[in-house]
Amino acid sequence: MTTFLSLILIALLLSILAGLVRIFRGPEPAERMLAAQLFGTAAVAILLVLSQLMAMPALLDVAMVFALLAAITLVAFVVLASRGVR
Repeated sequence: MTTFLSLILIALLLSILAGLVRIFRGPEPAERMLAAQLFGTAAVAILLVLSQLMAMPALLDVAMVFALLAAITLVAFVVLASRGVR
């Protein structure tokens, strides 16, 4: 099981790397925001996997906070984009 979770962590880190490529190449702010949302989702998933690997239930609370912050960031982006603010 530990090997499987370690492989999942590597896959999540590779998805973050793909998001970095999108941020640097993305011409539109919306594409960059989607990559930032990918970072938030991957961070939550990494924390959940690490919580299981290290048997630290406190990481579940940290993952929940990251998920809430990612949602608030997305709402703020949509509000500012609808107003035309760059």
